[in-house]
Amino acid sequence: MLPFQSLHEAQSALGRNLTFAETLWFNYSADKSDYFLYCHNILFLFLIFSFIPLPLVFLEILHAAGIYKYKIQPKVRLPFSEMFRCYRDVMRMFFLIVGPLQLISFPCIKMIGIRTGLPLPSGWEILSQLLVYFMIEDYTNYWVHRFLHCKWGYEKIHRVHHEYTAPIGFAAPYAHWAEVLVLGIPSFLGPAMVPGHMITFWLWIALRQIEAIETHSGYDFPWSLTKFIPFYGGAEYHDYHHYVGGQSQSNFASVFTYCDYIYGTDKGYRYQKKILKTLKEEGKSSEGSYYSTAQGVKSD
Repeated sequence: MLPFQSLHEAQSALGRNLTFAETLWFNYSADKSDYFLYCHNILFLFLIFSFIPLPLVFLEILHAAGIYKYKIQPKVRLPFSEMFRCYRDVMRMFFLIVGPLQLISFPCIKMIGIRTGLPLPSGWEILSQLLVYFMIEDYTNYWVHRFLHCKWGYEKIHRVHHEYTAPIGFAAPYAHWAEVLVLGIPSFLGPAMVPGHMITFWLWIALRQIEAIETHSGYDFPWSLTKFIPFYGGAEYHDYHHYVGGQSQSNFASVFTYCDYIYGTDKGYRYQKKILKTLKEEGKSSEGSYYSTAQGVKSD
């Protein structure tokens, strides 16, 4: 809750007029508790999990030729009943684990210093903090993900997420409850190390989940803006990880690819890309996904 009773009082405290964004924030948050503002994440996550994957679900059902040619594994088509089952299971996990975890984790947010007051952070401050959050989460998630692919971690926990060898957007948060808890740690480390404003925290949670849905979409669109982000993995990169499945020791990265390159865990992927490039140059590859022409190249 903001410590100001009016806009005039806020302006006097800051020694300047509020920006348009700050005025909107004041009007919305002045009479709301910090706990209530923090719990907005529950609504944001519900909306993201429910609606962001829908466009590609409709395209999958309609089998639109102009779009379907960008499907990474075109031979795999999930019926609507299976996609709905995935969403239903994600929602069950959301209401039993994710939502309650959000409700009880507020003391940690206060402890690390996430603020809700004025002034609002500048655009550059938000962008720089988000970049730091992505880098920290990406590096720590890489090692947690590698651990989950050891024999015990995979058989006891991570195999649930790999039930979808051709992932769909709804499958991004589809996982064992223990994996949901463990992978929440890398997502929290960035804000804990570089605490910012609640708005930045909202954006971080939303963007991280949207990114996960994009990499699990099953489609590789040439016009995607993410292709202009250096070292960004994307849907094709992560799809290979699911395609290889439980035996995979490749492409552990959640967002960027530098860890896989540094530690040599993208060799199978790069080998397959090299083989497919050779086939294409020889005119032997067929149109569509590389999986349709390389069923025998499953490699770690």
